[in-house]
Formats: sequence, C-alpha cells, structure tokens
Amino acid sequence: MFLYINKIFLVFSALFSFLISCNSQSEVIIEDSVLKSEIVEIYLLDALNDSRKYCLDIIGYKTNADINKGLQVHSCYSYQGKISVDQGFDKSRIDDNEFYIPLFKVCMEAVKIEKSSRLELKNCDKNQKQEFIFQNDGKIQPLSNLNLCLTASENFREGGGGNPVHLIRDLSLQICDDTFSSRQKWSFRKIN
Repeated sequence: MFLYINKIFLVFSALFSFLISCNSQSEVIIEDSVLKSEIVEIYLLDALNDSRKYCLDIIGYKTNADINKGLQVHSCYSYQGKISVDQGFDKSRIDDNEFYIPLFKVCMEAVKIEKSSRLELKNCDKNQKQEFIFQNDGKIQPLSNLNLCLTASENFREGGGGNPVHLIRDLSLQICDDTFSSRQKWSFRKIN
C-alpha cells in the first residue's frame, strides 16, 4: 500500500513540475512579445504651429497620465530622443485596426461614432467604437463610419512645461474634408 501511495505522489509531483515549467515558458513568451512590439508615435503630418509636431497623447504627464481623461493632441516628446509612454502605440495592433497604448493597457475608443465625438481610453475589447483604420492617405477613421476622421482642433493652448512651452489641441471625430487635411492627416514613426 505504501509503495502504491508513493507512486501516486511521484506522478503528481512530476505533473505539477511539468505544469509549473509550462507556465514559466508561457510567461517568457508573453514578455518577449511585449518586448518585441514596435512602439510608434502617431503625429500630424502638418506641424501647424509647433516644429516638434503634434502627437496623440494621454492627458496628463508621461507615467502619471490619467487614462480617465482621454486623448488629446500634444507636442511630440520625441524631440527628447525617445517616444514617451503616454504617446507610444503598438504598431502591430494599429495594423489590426486597434490603437493600443501598451504601458497603460488601454485602447482608443470614440465616445460615439458621430461628428464631434471625443476620444477616450478604455480596456481593449474590440468593440465597434475601438475599431479604427489608418488609411494610406494618412486619415484615421472609425471602420463603422468612413465619413469621419480623427481631427485635431483648430485652436491650441499652452501646456505646463517644455522649452519652448508644449502646445495642446483637443481631439475629436469630424467629417473628413480636404480643407481640414492639415488637422486630419497623420503618420507614425519610431525612434531608434
């Protein structure tokens, strides 16, 4: 009887060790995929009134940005030599029509798919309000309404820092219109 119990214990020990090693390997794979993701900033093609250009940005400051306040357009931080965590998007997810900010684990989402809707940040769940296509002509549009474009506001205000002072513009969905192309055409870049 003792020998039988001992064999069962050894089988369970081996099974437990196997499960632990599988779990450790999957964690390594997950970590590697995050490390290998290409982080890019999304910026307006037209510099407007800021030579640093304007980037999609979480309201707040870098790691202290507040995802509950949504997105804005802000002077790009890449002039400092790297992409800021509150302006960094996962390129592979953009290719899948999802604008994901890895450090904060959130996706861009329209409050509504209609004109003048603002953009907020929510847990990624692939709902219709999170599906955006980055068109070859630079437009970023909700897949469910290609008449709308991600648009930086005409007005700007000064931010709380930078030299020269950072500039901020509101961000919303507006009707796509060539007369507004300076505020509706975007690109992305990575910093080496």
